[in-house]
Amino acid sequence: MNEATSVLSVYGHTIKVTEVSQDGDTLTFIIVSQKLSGTGEYHVDRTYDDFEWLQQHLFAQEEVPGIQGVIFPPLPARPQVNASAKVMKQLGKCTRTSLSFLGLGEWQPYCKALETFLRQVAAHSILSKNKAVEVFLTSTEPPGRQKVRRNIFNRLSQAVEEMRKEGHKVCIILLNSLASSLNTLSACRVCVKLSEVFDSIKKNMMSIAVNDMNTLGLGLDLDSRYQEAEKEMLFRRTCKLVELENARKNAEKAKPVKKNADYYDSGCTSLR
Repeated sequence: MNEATSVLSVYGHTIKVTEVSQDGDTLTFIIVSQKLSGTGEYHVDRTYDDFEWLQQHLFAQEEVPGIQGVIFPPLPARPQVNASAKVMKQLGKCTRTSLSFLGLGEWQPYCKALETFLRQVAAHSILSKNKAVEVFLTSTEPPGRQKVRRNIFNRLSQAVEEMRKEGHKVCIILLNSLASSLNTLSACRVCVKLSEVFDSIKKNMMSIAVNDMNTLGLGLDLDSRYQEAEKEMLFRRTCKLVELENARKNAEKAKPVKKNADYYDSGCTSLR
């Protein structure tokens, strides 16, 4: 693929997926790219839905000259988030942050695959001209989704404010129940921290084997998708060749008719 010049406002070879964070079933990837002006970097956060949005815009370029011969870079499959993350999420925001940090190692091969996809798109002389690529790499607002951030502290303060407006007095039974709940919460947090330590030890022991397995599977999947993209390109070219051959045959069939007409005209002229 040829490097596009003066199309994007970033250097294609500097695109990197530097971080990944997990919020329940959603993975958010931090994408960093260097500005062409040399004045700094773009830092944007994107989910897999945003990557699908970009891919759909690339596929929708039916009127672009030469698009029939383009091999589209394959987008990796949607990541499968561990179901246990749903349980850990219920234990609090602190636990979820720790879980995201511990998962950085196992998501590194997947981040590399997304990084390769973006670099191939940015380096392509045709695909990089699509405005969606520029928006995807530089816009601070997510292009393919509406971000809804609900903060637990905002909800808690809203509930307290509603209770204050109601003007109800807190009874002794409620205070005792709250104290008991706080004690239970403290004990649960200690147990959660202890479970994080055990989970960290387990992940460190298995990281080498899991990383090798994920890298191999991801590489094979990427190669398979690239072959599928190449087959689609060859099919489009074959269709164009068939159309060209049919047109050539039709032109050959029309030649004898023209020759007979010329012969008839010349015969009439000689008789005169």
